[in-house]
Amino acid sequence: MALVDAKGRIFLVILVAVAAGAVLLNMGVPQSSPFHVPNYAISLIGKYLCYALLALSVDLIWGYAGILSLGHGAFFALGGYAMGMHLMREIGDRGVYGNPLLPDFMVFLDWKELPWYWMGFDNPVFAMLMCLAVPGALAFLFGWFAFRSRVTGVYLSIISQAMTFALMLAFFRNDMGFGGNNGLTDFKDFLGLDLQADATRAGLMLASATALGGGYLLCRWMTTSKFGRVLVAIRDAEARARFIGYRVEHYKLVAFVVSAMMAGVAGALYVPQVGIINPSEFAPANSIEIIVWVAVGGRGTLVGAALGAVLVNYMKTYLTGAIPEVWLFALGGLFVAVTLFFPKGVVGEIASLKRYWPRSKARPARRQAMEGGDD
Repeated sequence: MALVDAKGRIFLVILVAVAAGAVLLNMGVPQSSPFHVPNYAISLIGKYLCYALLALSVDLIWGYAGILSLGHGAFFALGGYAMGMHLMREIGDRGVYGNPLLPDFMVFLDWKELPWYWMGFDNPVFAMLMCLAVPGALAFLFGWFAFRSRVTGVYLSIISQAMTFALMLAFFRNDMGFGGNNGLTDFKDFLGLDLQADATRAGLMLASATALGGGYLLCRWMTTSKFGRVLVAIRDAEARARFIGYRVEHYKLVAFVVSAMMAGVAGALYVPQVGIINPSEFAPANSIEIIVWVAVGGRGTLVGAALGAVLVNYMKTYLTGAIPEVWLFALGGLFVAVTLFFPKGVVGEIASLKRYWPRSKARPARRQAMEGGDD
């Protein structure tokens, strides 16, 4: 099976066209032109792309391994905090209190020295590695105990939700050293580049598009290999897969850790574009919303998960600006409607309809051939 099918090629072409086109229309077209893409739209597109990568990570485990995680927002937030810690160290003596070693909130809370777990985050390479390592380590520990204990279904979902809720409560505490309720904000630059500069915004958006494309290829490679076929077997009949000799917990653990690391990358790219990370990102409602994205786009399709994230978040942006009191009702109604009428999601339903098109076209062709043969 080819690594990228026709649907995947279309997805990657559209991704490149949108990212490159947005940058060209932002930097190469005058602001007076109706074709100019404003700066806020560049950051908005970058945020949508980060959400699409997050949805892709959830689809890898839910769509192909049957692991319904209601705590994936925790991995996204941990990746964001790892990047936020580096950005806070980058501020140096330009903060409100002018302390080159301690972030402003630590000075305000009368901290005397930098905690040990902040050490090394002044190095961008170390920070980027932590964006992968911290979510991956948590996913490994959680998955190791959960999968070895054969916790599945709704029980696993509840435990994962309890995990992210516990982390949210912990990060709200001022004595944790992560900014408490306010979180981390007031970032200045990244890799020496001003985060408010147009070129930096465009670069971060392109980095998000690259990460999404790379994440899609990684997921596609995993799901089309023997590993992916075993995951589907586990999803459909876990007991049978275990009975014929597969170490089910190992397959699920690998997929879960890779998924968590992808979510961490999404969070790391998200933070410098929105300019803040706080404990609200751990909220269980956020993790549930991710499931809605995947369900709307199409579970087990990869492309559908990314599409669902963009569609739902575009709707959220529009409704929260126009009629904010309607958004939560719209989200709930959308999930119910998809569950009842479009259980395969947008991409899944389109794929189902396309199965009938070749047949309807083939019958007239076959009939014409037969009639030609009689002549």
